[in-house]
Amino acid sequence: MRWDAQKTDPALPVTGTEPLLPLAGLVRTVRTPEFAGITFHEVVAKSVLNRVRAGSGMPFSWTINPYRGCSHACVYCFARKTHSYLNLDSGLDFDSQLVVKTNAPEVLRRELARPSWKHEHVAMGTNTDPYQRAEGRYRLMPGIITALADSGTPFSILTKGTLLARDIPLLTAAAGSVPVGMGISLALTDAAMAEAVEPGTPAPKARLGLIRRLRDAGLPCGVMAMPILPWLTDTDEALDGLFAALAAAGATGVTAGPLHLRPGAREWFLNWLSRNHKHLLPRYRDLYGSGSYASKEYTQWLTGRVRYFRKLHGLAAGAGFMRSASAGQESAGEGPAGGARPQPPVGRSRPGARTSPAQAEPTLF
Repeated sequence: MRWDAQKTDPALPVTGTEPLLPLAGLVRTVRTPEFAGITFHEVVAKSVLNRVRAGSGMPFSWTINPYRGCSHACVYCFARKTHSYLNLDSGLDFDSQLVVKTNAPEVLRRELARPSWKHEHVAMGTNTDPYQRAEGRYRLMPGIITALADSGTPFSILTKGTLLARDIPLLTAAAGSVPVGMGISLALTDAAMAEAVEPGTPAPKARLGLIRRLRDAGLPCGVMAMPILPWLTDTDEALDGLFAALAAAGATGVTAGPLHLRPGAREWFLNWLSRNHKHLLPRYRDLYGSGSYASKEYTQWLTGRVRYFRKLHGLAAGAGFMRSASAGQESAGEGPAGGARPQPPVGRSRPGARTSPAQAEPTLF
């Protein structure tokens, strides 16, 4: 998402710790023992509603991101590049230098009260996670949820954060007034692999428990099973286990697709891969070439495997927490629907034969 609509008020005084970066609207910079290694840059925003670029293909027109940067520290996160807009790096700074829009609920309420507001769908969790650990300190989401519901604005939330459970009563109440979509991001069940690639997130078992709690509360809960990592989480055993667990937890639908290696994320992920699975580097270079997307051949192969295991476990296609004409479609064309289980193909596609996904649902990756 673009950040040029996110304006701050530079006239307010700076208090507390000396700021580490020239950020407009900065009130103070904070470090606390309970968030070791993380620096919070508290800002006051003049606007929090992001207008989505026309023609983006997204099934919504507006987003809210109360935080910039994310302590989930997912090595594959597609949003890493956005930190460079603040003259911060897309690696460690993205994980540890967090910008907090401390007045987001109040500003949002004013924006929603404007006569020009058309009560269009607002999506949250499309860039960085609104229920990352910082939300436990700042508690911005209750005010945001209440403002949206009170104004009659439909909204959706996509998260890896089990802190969302705190707000289930509030979300249930909001769902009585406006359409509310819930999506959980979970693409693997191997706890050791999750600790390696998304070290700041709740464990897969905890996220499965969150899905159950949302369903027990009467809320729908789709799952974004993205990204599937080639040669790491795309085996039949891994996919079978993932879809079986999601079905058992009560997920109302699943969208799955392969890793995207966009600028910022690409460099950070491949650096991680070189340290932990160096033997896979040539395969990834062949699969992705110099682009952001896996080869068409691989994407179609994975689409077929996803379709097979999703059907096997009785899950609906599409995460479904946002509605659009293309919601629920796979990220590539038709693939094999079962039968033989081939290994991920390598070396049989031209390096330039990339496929840009047509799916409209956003991801955190």
